Amino acid sequence: MMYMKQLFFLSILVIAISCQSKVENDKSEHKQKPNIVIIYGDDLGYGDLGSYGATHVKTPAIDAMAEGGMKFTDAHCSAATCTPSRYALLTGSYGFRSRAEVLPGDAPLLINPEVGTLPSMLQNAGYTTGIVGKWHLGLGIGDIDWNEAIKPGPLEVGFDYSFIIPATGDRVPCVFVEGHHVVSLDKADPITVSYGEPIGMDPIGTEHPEMLKQQADRQHSETIVNGISRIGYMSGGNTARWKDEDFADVLTDKAVSFIDDNKEKPFFLFFSFHDIHVPRVPHERFKGTSGMGPRGDAIVQMDWCVGELKKALQERGLLENTLVIFTSDNGPVLDDGYEDQAVELLAEHNPNGPFRGGKYSAYESGTRVPTIVYRPGHVKPGVSSTLLNQVDLYASLASLVGEKLRPTDAPDSFDYLDSWLGKSNEGKTVMLEEAYTLALRDRDWKYILPAEKGFTTWVEDVKDIESGLSLEHQLYNLSEDIGEKVNLADQYPDKVAAMKAKIEAILENGTRPEWDRTQTTFDQ
Repeated sequence: MMYMKQLFFLSILVIAISCQSKVENDKSEHKQKPNIVIIYGDDLGYGDLGSYGATHVKTPAIDAMAEGGMKFTDAHCSAATCTPSRYALLTGSYGFRSRAEVLPGDAPLLINPEVGTLPSMLQNAGYTTGIVGKWHLGLGIGDIDWNEAIKPGPLEVGFDYSFIIPATGDRVPCVFVEGHHVVSLDKADPITVSYGEPIGMDPIGTEHPEMLKQQADRQHSETIVNGISRIGYMSGGNTARWKDEDFADVLTDKAVSFIDDNKEKPFFLFFSFHDIHVPRVPHERFKGTSGMGPRGDAIVQMDWCVGELKKALQERGLLENTLVIFTSDNGPVLDDGYEDQAVELLAEHNPNGPFRGGKYSAYESGTRVPTIVYRPGHVKPGVSSTLLNQVDLYASLASLVGEKLRPTDAPDSFDYLDSWLGKSNEGKTVMLEEAYTLALRDRDWKYILPAEKGFTTWVEDVKDIESGLSLEHQLYNLSEDIGEKVNLADQYPDKVAAMKAKIEAILENGTRPEWDRTQTTFDQ
């Protein structure tokens, strides 16, 4: 009997030691695999931050990250508009391969759930993955019923948790979606959305301008929600409708909650801001803080969100084990549909920095965006002029976590991990830039493909933006002409031909078949 008791207690001791060993191994593995947080600004220009030269708006939290991390001066998003940039970031594939363009609010999901994604790769590496904020990559497979489960969406392409603005703040439906469902929806007041004919009895901007907090152009003058007229028509869902002024608090709280729920294991958080996209309606406590109107105040608000997220990581002892990447989805825009005095109150502030163009543009300011990589004790502080592109984050982060990519994954993504971490100056030598035409960087040379004859966009018609569209070949030497003012195409015809051929080779390489949504069901 005594022997049996001793054997029993010995067994318990072995199990306890084994469990403790597993816990220690899990903790050790967690320490080896850092948490990853991508903070994604919206329409934030190269010159919109103090650390990148801004003097009229204060961004102390982001500037502190730039001071304590690696600040890049030639890092790019993949496209000059948001949907293709987000697509490239999450899939490692250029947006043109799936004909990605700025989507309406009721567009079907752009990412094929069968394709590998950055979050699904990190799931395979043992990470819990979450997205909080703006999505704008489509939902469902067409004809969304906003009153039922909405899928496929983020949860079907690699995210374990999702709290999103479905499209953009200026598009209906003006609701948050958590998981598969609209937040706080009253089924007795169902949501209906139309991007064609007016629906419902809600006031419309063109008919009731006196109800608006900001006047808007015709495109943004349909259903009024929270005193802001939107693109598209919406009825119902009144208990679920957001208040724009609450975006910063709601999204930051959700991001911190995700961290709290997953702090004992490796996590990936894609914190995708709405700021500083239109409509710019910052919380009351940020109004007037910049002296530059709503756009400047939205930058201050965004900086506060970054500071809160950093503080949350620090207070939980996670900061040194978290790789933080701060960047933007495309270059800046001032007047983008709403009269918020962004132009009138600009003063000496230059959101483009030294570059030409902006959002929608093939010139450098369309895709050259502020980019900071921060991890105390692991990323050495400094400034890097290495040429990098967000499309390569997929392969680079796979290298960080030791995950091997399948041959079909991320066809345009390459491993530049050492460059992102500031350990190497060997970045890209050739890089595609997407806009309403295509451009190519070959080290310091920049080539812009001519537009088709007669091709114009609404940008030229209604906005003071240099799109880069021309019927002529454009070639610039950025080492001597950072503002892309002197076209050298006639002087270097051989270089023009060679760079045009490189664009054509990229276009032909790695094209994927289009996702057939009609053959897809999501019953899980």
